[in-house]
Amino acid sequence: MALSTAADLVKAPLLYKGKVRELYDLGEHFLIVVTDRISAFDYVLDPAVPEKGNVLNKLSSFWFELTGDMMENHVVHTDVNQLGDLITDPELLKDRIMVTRKAERIDIECVVRGYITGGGWRQYETSGEVNGIKLPDGLRKNAKLEVPIFTPAAKNDVGHDEDIPMDRMKELVGDGLAMELQEKSLRLYEFARDYCDQRGIILADCKFEFGIVDGKVILIDEIFTPDASRFWAKENYELDIEIDSMDKEPVRTYLAGTDWDKNSEPDPLPQEVVEATTARYVDIYNRLTK
Repeated sequence: MALSTAADLVKAPLLYKGKVRELYDLGEHFLIVVTDRISAFDYVLDPAVPEKGNVLNKLSSFWFELTGDMMENHVVHTDVNQLGDLITDPELLKDRIMVTRKAERIDIECVVRGYITGGGWRQYETSGEVNGIKLPDGLRKNAKLEVPIFTPAAKNDVGHDEDIPMDRMKELVGDGLAMELQEKSLRLYEFARDYCDQRGIILADCKFEFGIVDGKVILIDEIFTPDASRFWAKENYELDIEIDSMDKEPVRTYLAGTDWDKNSEPDPLPQEVVEATTARYVDIYNRLTK
């Protein structure tokens, strides 16, 4: 059973409804519920994808625990039973909730790229740079970078985030905080890259969000999930192609093959596309955690 919203299941004020996550106010803490909604090209699609929210939440919980000694994060607990009668159907929400500390979000998306692909490749093709960082001439699409690069984006609540150079980030948040976020992001990426490598997975790039609690920078949101990272199976890695990523690729592939104009509500996804997408999310979870 796919969950499109938890609004009828949580007896607490709904503060924010994102494309996938819902944020509820518990007073001292936040409650994050991860739904099965799926988006592409800035549209939330129908139907929701079974197991997607469970995978995203459990995978974030897994990584937050794994990196807890090296980086403080916002997790208080993930036990639905501790919420008592605030939850009307604990069984339905048991794998998709996270109670967190209330952090002041830093409005920078912290992106680390270990490979030149996606939006980074498009920048490089045009200018030979990514976010103002000059890269060697002659790189090929999907090439591994000699050293991972930090390529931040200024967060926009409406529309797309804006890729910015480090100098602009320093103007927005200050030199000290910018350097701290860069250092933390690169360290996290390198840790997860090596972990994934041992499991036959390439972590091509990823993004983080950070917040401040009691004057200290901590990790918030989600980390190293298919929605916040680009995972490639090693067996699929090649240069100069579009590598099939281990996420909602079946949805993107399907939509790209239709006549949808990307400016209007798309038709519902076929069942076989939904099932293939569920399988992708479950597969990356199993490969990373088993």
